Amino acid sequence: MSRRTWTTIALVAALVLVFGVSFVVGGLHTNPDERFVGTDSAATAQIEASHPGYVPWFEPFFQPESGEVESGLFALQAAIGGTVLGFAIGALWGRRRGEAVAPVTTGPAPASEPTD
Repeated sequence: MSRRTWTTIALVAALVLVFGVSFVVGGLHTNPDERFVGTDSAATAQIEASHPGYVPWFEPFFQPESGEVESGLFALQAAIGGTVLGFAIGALWGRRRGEAVAPVTTGPAPASEPTD
């Protein structure tokens, strides 16, 4: 096998290992009812534990009616971000491919002779 194949296999194995370790660690050290809470909830719990009299500076101006609406808005945000990222990567890839195909000229274009 070539070096490129081995590199691909090693990267896929590392990716599987990272996900496997994170799932095992996350499953062992959290409450089963709170496995998928976000960092906002974890930060709020930590602040309330360390400073019981803390008063927030402001309240959210929009509170979704249910968890489904909240997760739908999050999915929409992720889709928009993925679209922008995909467009940027595609544009850069196309620009690089266009530069590789375009002929390189070093001097001025030759003058054309007039025809009768």
